[in-house]
Amino acid sequence: MASDELTVLIIEDELQMRRFLEASLPPHGYEIVQARDGLEGIAKAGTANPDLILLDLGLPDMDGVNVTKQLRAFTRAPIIVLSAREHEQDKVTVLDAGADDYLTKPFTVGELLARMRVARRHATTQHGTAEAQSVVCVDGLRVDMGKRQVYVNGQEIHLTPLEWKLLCTLVKNAGRVLTHQQILREVWGARYSTHTQYLHVYMGQLRAKLEAEPARPRLLLTEPGVGYRLKAD
Repeated sequence: MASDELTVLIIEDELQMRRFLEASLPPHGYEIVQARDGLEGIAKAGTANPDLILLDLGLPDMDGVNVTKQLRAFTRAPIIVLSAREHEQDKVTVLDAGADDYLTKPFTVGELLARMRVARRHATTQHGTAEAQSVVCVDGLRVDMGKRQVYVNGQEIHLTPLEWKLLCTLVKNAGRVLTHQQILREVWGARYSTHTQYLHVYMGQLRAKLEAEPARPRLLLTEPGVGYRLKAD
């Protein structure tokens, strides 16, 4: 393996999907490690120390949610779930269990690679310095975490303390979908994790201040039935 290659663990029982990923990812600098069920995947995650994990939910021996929980007991490698399940609750459950993102099959190679880059960038930022995280710029939005300042196209925008905390939560996870419950716990606290009306109201206020067209947001994106994500530049 070349020193600059990243190791991707694929936990997937479908042979056709494994072959697709095995053909698609190495040309982009990824080394592939494969597992055909949950137990094998957990074992290989411990031995291969992957930089990123692609996980199918419908494994033959155990559910992908349980695999995610066990992986999170010993690895912080980003987990992107690949699944044919389209129910919103499946996405919410696995994201709450510790997955970083969710892609519904079928998907394009370009979309998968983009999600992988975002997941890796977020993992790197989490382990980087506070200085490296202090200023984030996305599509005309500039957030200076250190100075607690927000600019849209060069104009400073005043946010209330709760709006600022909500924006910071999204900025720290730029490109990742966060469930309603994850955001509510982070911004309002665990006792408010079911009060989605609070989140909808404050997200509307934030969009009114940051989006050119609040009804058609380009920065603060909705994942229907699941949560929100801040567009990654």
